[in-house]
Amino acid sequence: MPKPARHVFVCSQNRPAGHPRGSCGQKGCAEVVDEFMQQWQQRQCFTEVMVTPSGCIGPCSKGPNVLVYPEGIMYSNVSKADVAEIFDEHLLGGKVVERLKAPADIW
Repeated sequence: MPKPARHVFVCSQNRPAGHPRGSCGQKGCAEVVDEFMQQWQQRQCFTEVMVTPSGCIGPCSKGPNVLVYPEGIMYSNVSKADVAEIFDEHLLGGKVVERLKAPADIW
């Protein structure tokens, strides 16, 4: 397998209801993961981008969280509707989606 230019980690952490930290699982991360996989398949960018559901990447209060390497850019409060923009602008276009970028005080 060739080394991808970008690796996307989508938080899929699921904690029990009432947990003090909450989790991306309680905030719709399954939809976000599914949309990343669908966009990845539609674009056939298997050698350029790798998408991996992950455990907690924090901060839970701002989830669903998405982390893109090698840049180390975290996107927070990501919804299913945001995924195509992340693909077009950042993953394939090389430009950070500023409106979704996690603030410096949390990442």
